[in-house]
Amino acid sequence: MAIVVNLDVMMAKRKISLSELAEKMDITLANLSILKNNKGKAIRFSTLEKICEILECEPKDILEYVPDKRDGGNNERRI
Repeated sequence: MAIVVNLDVMMAKRKISLSELAEKMDITLANLSILKNNKGKAIRFSTLEKICEILECEPKDILEYVPDKRDGGNNERRI
C-alpha cells in the first residue's frame, strides 16, 4: 500500500507557491518540499491541520491511499 501526498495539486488549485505556503505555516521550505514530493515518511496531525486550514481543504484532499500494485491490492501479510 502507498499513501500519496497530493499537496502540489491543492497548491495549484489554490494558486499558492511552496515558499508562500511554507511562510504561512512557519515551516522550512526544505521540510515542506519533502512532503510535497512524496519523500516524507510521516506527517504530524498539527502540520496536516495547518495545511488544511491555509488551503481550505480536507485531509482527504491532501492524502490519498493507492493500493500496492505488486500484490494486486491485497494487503494481507505473508509470513
